[in-house]
Amino acid sequence: MLVPIVRAAAEQYPDVEFTMLSQQRFADLFSGLPLNVKFHGVDLKKQSLLNIVSGLDSYDLVADMHSVIRSVYIRAAMLFKGAKIASIHKGREEKRQLTKGNIHHPLQHTTERYAEVFASLGMPITLPAHRCSGEGNGIGIAPFAAHQGKIYPIERMERVIEMLSQKGERIVLFGGGKKEKEILGVWADKYPNVTSVAGQLTMKEELALMRGLRVMLTMDSGNMHLASLVGTRVVSIWGATHPFAGFLGFGQSEDDCIQRDLPCRPCSIYGNKACKFGDYRCMDIAPEKIVERLMIDD
Repeated sequence: MLVPIVRAAAEQYPDVEFTMLSQQRFADLFSGLPLNVKFHGVDLKKQSLLNIVSGLDSYDLVADMHSVIRSVYIRAAMLFKGAKIASIHKGREEKRQLTKGNIHHPLQHTTERYAEVFASLGMPITLPAHRCSGEGNGIGIAPFAAHQGKIYPIERMERVIEMLSQKGERIVLFGGGKKEKEILGVWADKYPNVTSVAGQLTMKEELALMRGLRVMLTMDSGNMHLASLVGTRVVSIWGATHPFAGFLGFGQSEDDCIQRDLPCRPCSIYGNKACKFGDYRCMDIAPEKIVERLMIDD
């Protein structure tokens, strides 16, 4: 979600040199940006924070877009070196009230929070117009997420794939871990017009593939944001979490968010809490409803 904001800042301040510090595995996300953006990749499994900081140059300005223990340490070190610091305001209390049912309206979108950090550093930026559309061919499906509260039941997702396959739709399945690859491989073998690319492509190759699709079906997950980054329309399924928290894919439409209106939703901002009822009733969504939304033209 940060990529389009960094791009906008670089384009609107062409005389400023930007260095994006992040994990090396995200380098492909920042390729193709203006020439005044440099990516500095690190490996958190192999490098200590002290080692990371010692390898950094001195900077005039530091924008902490993460505001976690690691980034607080890094920005403190940069402050000691003389940099002006600004950090993201995550709105944690607002989000807590959202999960308690005391707030019933959309909170500030995360991209807007990123833009505020640049403004605090004296670089106000205009958010880019970005509307995702469905101009390609085929349907991408990424049925997994980091937490159970964000995953549509696997047996129902298989039914979605079966119905789409019967309609003659070309389907591409995306996933990561060993178990995910096994499940997606079974579906690809079982249904016509279905292909799994799980574990076969680099991130750059996945982004290129997503760019050529008509629509993606995802959870509230990283794949929603990857598809958004390349401008592909996403139909997203929401369970324990809610787009009101400000994490809807940049440029996506709330009309493409499939969710149940329940008093217990959202129970979590990140979907990492167990369902208090034990049945994840928020994901009791008919496969037919999902297929119907996917077949609607953008």
